[in-house]
Parts: sequence; C-alpha cells; structure tokens
Amino acid sequence: MRKIILIVLGGLILLIAFLWARSIANVEKKQNPAVEKLEKVVFVDTVTNTTIPIVVPATGTLSAKDRLELFSEVEGLFSASSRDFRPGQEYNQGELLLQINSSEYAASVRSARSNLHNLITAIMPDLRLDYPDSFSKWQNYLSNFDINKTVSPLPEPSSEQERYFITGRNITSTFYEIKRMEERLGKFNIRAPFTGILTEALVNKGSLVRPGQKLGEYINPSVYEMEVAVSKNFVDFLETGRKVKLHTLDKTREFEGVISRINARIDPNTQTVNAFVEVKGENLREGMFLEANLDAREEQNAYKIQRKLLINESQIYIVEENKLNLLDIDLIYITEREVVVKGIPDGTIILREVLPGAFAGQPVIIN
Repeated sequence: MRKIILIVLGGLILLIAFLWARSIANVEKKQNPAVEKLEKVVFVDTVTNTTIPIVVPATGTLSAKDRLELFSEVEGLFSASSRDFRPGQEYNQGELLLQINSSEYAASVRSARSNLHNLITAIMPDLRLDYPDSFSKWQNYLSNFDINKTVSPLPEPSSEQERYFITGRNITSTFYEIKRMEERLGKFNIRAPFTGILTEALVNKGSLVRPGQKLGEYINPSVYEMEVAVSKNFVDFLETGRKVKLHTLDKTREFEGVISRINARIDPNTQTVNAFVEVKGENLREGMFLEANLDAREEQNAYKIQRKLLINESQIYIVEENKLNLLDIDLIYITEREVVVKGIPDGTIILREVLPGAFAGQPVIIN
C-alpha cells in the first residue's frame, strides 16, 4: 500500500506539473490592435500657375540727393550773407550763402593786375618797331585793361618770334599768376549752386574762418534718396528703374520712388547689398524713416502658398484619389509668411491648411 500511495502521488505531481507547463506555453500573446485608418476632413486649393511679382521688403532713412558740405578754402572774417545764415533758411540758386572778408587779398590782386599792365606798357615801343602788325591788338588790350576787373586773355601772338618775345618779358607767367589769384579771390564768396535749405550752420557773422573749416550743410529738399540693405539672395531680383512703393511706419502716408542705383559690392559682415531708391514728394524730410516694397522681377508660371505648408523646405502635401501624397517643389522666393514656388502642375489639389499628424498615404475627405 505504501508503494502504491507513493506511485499515485508521484503520478499526480507529474500530471500537475505537465498541465501547469502546458498552460504557460499556451498563454496567448497580446496582439497589437490594428491601426484604424481615420479619414480626416481637409481644406484644399486647386493650383493655377500665374505670373507673380516678387516684392522685397526693406527699410531705410531719407537723405538729400543733392547735398553740399560747406568748407572754407581761404581765411578771413565771415562778413555777410544774402539771408540770415541759420539752419532752416532757404536760399535761391545763385544767392550768396556766405562771404568772407577779402579786402586785403583783393588789393593784392589789383596790385598784380597793375604790374601786368606796366609790363605790357613797357614792351609797346619794341612791339611798334619789331612787330608792327601786332601793335594795334596789344594797344587795344591796354585800352580795355581795368585793374578792378578780371583780366581778359592775352592777345594771340602772330608768330613764334612774337610768342618768345612776350614770354621772355615775363608777361605770360604774370598773366597766369593773376588768373590763379583771381580764382582764389572767388573762393571768398560761396553762392548757392541750387535752390535749397541750409540744414546746418557752424559759424556766425563776425566769426574768424580758417582754411579747411566746415561752415555748414546745404541740401536740395525736392529730391531724396533712401539707402536700403537687401540680402544678397534677393539682389538678382532687383533692377534699376523699377518703381518702389514707400510708406511711413504708421502707414498713413505713401510715396512712390525709383531704384536709381545698386551697389556691386556685398558687405562681408552682413552679406547684404546696398540699393538706392530715389523719391520725390511733399512732406519728405531729411532723416525720415520709411519702409519700402521693392518691386523685383516677375516670375512666370509660379504659385504662392503659405510658408507653414512646406515640408522639409522642399515638399508639400497634395491630394490624389482622396489620399495625401508628397510633391517636390522648387522654391523661388521666401518671405516670413509666404513662399513663391514652381513645379506644381496646373489643376493639382493641395492643402490649404496644415493637417496635424499628416503622412503620405493618409486617406482624407475634401471639404
């Protein structure tokens, strides 16, 4: 009986172990639930390629195109001006901006003219004997000579011998020395080269003016230029002569300008190129800050989309047979919010809004 009981217990233990092992081996593995393909509603656009103008935004300050910095080349006292020499004063073309006392230097010029008159007078007897044909023209020159007026050009010699004779008497060199002095005498008076406004005055009447001293600034308020820095990536889009729309920061006033110049040098620090916009109009002031929309070239067969629709900066989602697919595109121009692209066939259906979690092959329903 003891052996029988032990055998039965051993068999039961083996049976229980076998069933337990089998139950572990036959445990069903949890299966991943199948991905449920949900169809999402999307908003779309149908592409129609057109000609799109490229507009490059830029900002800058106005500066007068015609600007004159007044400097003195002579020394003396500031004696007179046709108007009150103060900032904001208007002058007409040809009016006296600033006069420096030249009485002492003018006296030396008259002395030099008198010396020339004496030199010519001294050669008249020799001219009568040696060059009788030229005597009359030199006599007329002396008759019209006035030491208080600018000297007239010397009579033209009739022969080489006469030229050597005149030159040997130191007349030619004295004449050109007087012309140099007369040129310098004219620098004591500074006149307005154009109608404009004095924007800066650094001297007052009675002030001592020295050579090289800055006296002020004078501008033409009718024409201004605005220098704008444009990224080198956009320079190829710009052309001289293109019209530019300008407006103030608050967008209350608008102006129209023209691209007058484009610098050929790229700033190595900022990688920008300076372009100059010429603008005319009322209510413009030196130093005014404006925003510009530079009309660049027109891109043919292109389309404009929102920048947020780009995938990896080179693809967009399109809808084909109610499924999303990726399409490679060519970027032409990028702004903060929009991009101009090419490579999308006409009639292609693209997403209008970003679809969260979108992937290629995802089924969608077009709204």
